[in-house]
Amino acid sequence: MTHHIGAKAGDIAPTVLLPGDPYRARWAAQTYLDNPVLVNEVRGMLGYTGTWRGHRVTIHGSGMGMPSLSIYANELIRDYGAQTLIRIGSAGGMQPHVKVRDVVLAQTASTCGSPSASIFRELNFAPCADFGLLLAAHRAAQDIGVPVHVGGIYSSDTFYDERPDLGEQLQRHGTLCVEMEAAELYTLAARHGRRALAVLTISDHLLTGEALPAIERERSFGAMVECALKAAFEGAP
Repeated sequence: MTHHIGAKAGDIAPTVLLPGDPYRARWAAQTYLDNPVLVNEVRGMLGYTGTWRGHRVTIHGSGMGMPSLSIYANELIRDYGAQTLIRIGSAGGMQPHVKVRDVVLAQTASTCGSPSASIFRELNFAPCADFGLLLAAHRAAQDIGVPVHVGGIYSSDTFYDERPDLGEQLQRHGTLCVEMEAAELYTLAARHGRRALAVLTISDHLLTGEALPAIERERSFGAMVECALKAAFEGAP
């Protein structure tokens, strides 16, 4: 047990999928895993461990934002030995060709600041995805038939952003979408020598204002979960 995870030793699988929403963790576990078992519910942050095609998998909520993600990822890595961590979550589209319901695979993740920023001092560290996972997830998305994009994303530390000029520059430089966790996940994975990837579903669009209603979000997120699960094991080193 840790400060934030009540799982016992051996309860957490080496492969962990990390949705921000604990209820989405429950939905994904009950939908995609065989015999999912609740292994954590401390502070309402749900985590389940089961199997997918014979492979042990944990699906654990990470909360919203990089500080929350950092807490859970640190404990999963350092105390439970997680080796592969894949964020599955929603994002806001930032390019005209990236449509609502599309999947984005974050090759890199830019940010203005994260819990890890202070250790680099003047250096702008460039966190990136594990290439094996990225390649396998791209292959999986093509097999499933979901539109997929690979490139740089922006991990914001604010939800209600009041910097339209920053958004314009990110769009100008080809940033595909915005979310709130991947940059810290990639940095922690680099620090501890683990594999990480962010598989994101575009749930709304900053340019068009389009957004998925709640019931359609669940259906669209299914492709993202399938991509993540296939990548975790087909992209194994």
